[in-house]
Amino acid sequence: MSEHKHHEHSGHDLVQAAEAALTQAGEQWTGMRESVFTELAKHDCPASAYDIADNLSKSRGKRVAANSVYRILDLFVANNLAMRVESANAYLANTHPGCEHDCIFLVCDECGEATHVDHDGVSREVRGVAKANKFQARRPIIEIRGICAACR
Repeated sequence: MSEHKHHEHSGHDLVQAAEAALTQAGEQWTGMRESVFTELAKHDCPASAYDIADNLSKSRGKRVAANSVYRILDLFVANNLAMRVESANAYLANTHPGCEHDCIFLVCDECGEATHVDHDGVSREVRGVAKANKFQARRPIIEIRGICAACR
């Protein structure tokens, strides 16, 4: 894995980048997928499928099933449009869709904020440990639980 640079997207630009990455991967960008991604991208802290379904239900005026949202979020994770914070069973929009990298999260136990950091050196080490144990790492995720600067 080499050092990489990527452009952080936000707002409408982020939604367009997600659409481009998903269609380039051969998937369809439907209205529901756009709604789920747009809602996910509004959250600074990891959002659950239930949070997203509730918010979409309110804004659409009809019930959106959490199971449908889970399926879409799984598709987003598989295509690097979103990242799953395993310990919270919640998701964050990937601000650089389509860029493949390992997930390293700093998760605050007080406010719930999860900061995603890229560190190619740590990623190389983790993948090296897996390889040394004859294990093929597909999607390493590292979560460091603690207290963020704002909550200290």
